Amino acid sequence: MIASMTAFGRSAANGEWGCATCEIKTVNHRYLEVAFRLPEELRPLENSMRKLITTRLGRGKVDCTVRFETEESSDDGLPLDLALTTKLIDAVERLPVKNFQPINPLDILRWPGVIRKHSPDADTLAEPLLKLLNEALDAVVAGRQGEGIQIAGMILDRCEQALRHISQLRAHLPAMIDYQRNRIMTKAAELALNLDPGRLEQEMLILITKMDVAEELDRLESHLGEVKRLLNQDAQAGRRLDFLMQELNREANTLGSKACNIEVTNSSLELKVLIEQMREQIQNIE
Repeated sequence: MIASMTAFGRSAANGEWGCATCEIKTVNHRYLEVAFRLPEELRPLENSMRKLITTRLGRGKVDCTVRFETEESSDDGLPLDLALTTKLIDAVERLPVKNFQPINPLDILRWPGVIRKHSPDADTLAEPLLKLLNEALDAVVAGRQGEGIQIAGMILDRCEQALRHISQLRAHLPAMIDYQRNRIMTKAAELALNLDPGRLEQEMLILITKMDVAEELDRLESHLGEVKRLLNQDAQAGRRLDFLMQELNREANTLGSKACNIEVTNSSLELKVLIEQMREQIQNIE
């Protein structure tokens, strides 16, 4: 079954190595584009994470955010770099500024490096974090598949409506040809033209052939059948379905240009509306 490109997944875990959360958001995109927001200490894992995502997802813009905190021991209190703290205070006191405000200790604590943080080992974290990422991807894939089922149902409904319009037009084809033939004969009689019957019949045949929409109806039915087939297969079908929408729209335009009465014109417009509704949904199919 087809899958959507829109989904969200989140997973969290903690252990002796620390605690982490992983959030994945995907939206529609022409290709697979993956962007990461990672703590700097986890950058060595980006390639492994990217490979895992590419094995699970085929298309879409993917935003992956990982938040990580180590389990700091509280035995020694807050780990401070006292040497750096002393240098900062001395530097502030040497500034050639008179009557400056007293130093705010919180400003000192905010200075990079004053509070020492344990730098985690990326190799040690690789297994738990990749497992965490895979769990978030499970939620994303499930969400995509669930929405894909709904999209497929909407597209199939439009396909059936389009096929009904085509069936009605096909049933009226003989009447449409007779109408066009009688129209030409009536026009010739009104003009009191003395035409050779054989030549007149030949010209009418050429004109009616140009206005015949049977070929367009055949191609429309064929393309709609292919759409239904693709919606029921497991492989990715977004690009193929998008191409079929272009072909369907082209056939509907040709049908409208050949319209010889209001019935064909209205059916062509209805088909174009249904095709556009399908195309909008297909833009979100993986």
